[in-house]
Amino acid sequence: MWWPNHDEVKYSGTRMPVWDMRTKGFVDPDSNLPLDSWADAVAQLDVPAHVAEFGRQVHSKGILGGSEEAGRHIGYLTKYLVKSIAEVVEVDASARVSEHADRLAAELAVTPCSDRCAVWLIYGVQPKGVHSRMTPGRCRSKAHRRETLGLPGRRVLVSRRWSGKTLAEHKSDRAAFVKEALAAAGIAKEETDRTRLMWSPVRAGDPHVPGRAELLMQMIAQRLKWRAEYEQAQAVIAALPRPAPDVSATPLAA
Repeated sequence: MWWPNHDEVKYSGTRMPVWDMRTKGFVDPDSNLPLDSWADAVAQLDVPAHVAEFGRQVHSKGILGGSEEAGRHIGYLTKYLVKSIAEVVEVDASARVSEHADRLAAELAVTPCSDRCAVWLIYGVQPKGVHSRMTPGRCRSKAHRRETLGLPGRRVLVSRRWSGKTLAEHKSDRAAFVKEALAAAGIAKEETDRTRLMWSPVRAGDPHVPGRAELLMQMIAQRLKWRAEYEQAQAVIAALPRPAPDVSATPLAA
C-alpha cells in the first residue's frame, strides 16, 4: 500500500495545522507553509507503507449449482459471514480484554483509515478532498470509534470491487437470467410499461393506501408465485434431452 509514512506524529496537543483561506489547504502553525499534498507525498515514496504477501497457494475447486455439495458450502459460508456480527468487546469482560481494547483504541486514533482521513494532518500530509471542515487528528469514520472496536466490519468485498458491477447491474443480470429460464420453459412474462406511471410520496392518512399487513401479504404472495414459476421452469429444463458429451480422446479424422 503506497501511503505516506505515518509512524511519527508531527502535530499534537495545541500545536495543530490550521486552515488557510488563501491556499485552500492546511498550513504549519509556525511557518505558515502549506502541508504536503497527497499527490506530492505519494510521489516522494521509495517504499510502500504496508506490504501484503501471498502465502501458500491453494487449489480452488468449482462448485456445481444445485448439487448437495453447493448447499453445504453455501451453508458454511453464510455461517461464517454472519458469525459474531453483533458481538462487541465488553469492557467488563476481563482486565486483559479491557486493556487490549484501550491499546487498540489509542492506536487506531492515530492510524489513518483511508486516503481521505483527517488523521493524515497530524503527520503533515493533506488527505484527498481536504476542506476547511476537517479537524486535524479527528476522523468521523467508525474505524476510530471506541464503541465499534469489537465489530468485525465487512467480511467480503462489495460487488463493484471484484466484478466491476453495481448492485443494480447485478439485479438486472439476475432478472434477465430468470426471464431466459422462464422463456425456455414456455412461461412468458409480460413487460410492464412504467413510462406512464407517476411516482409521488404517500401522504399521511391517505385512505387509498393499503395497510402494512396487506402490503406484506401481497409481497409474500408475489414472491411465492415467482418461486413456483422458477422451480417449474427448472424442472422443465432438467427434463429436456441433452446432447451426449464428446469424451473422445482422439480427434475425428478429416
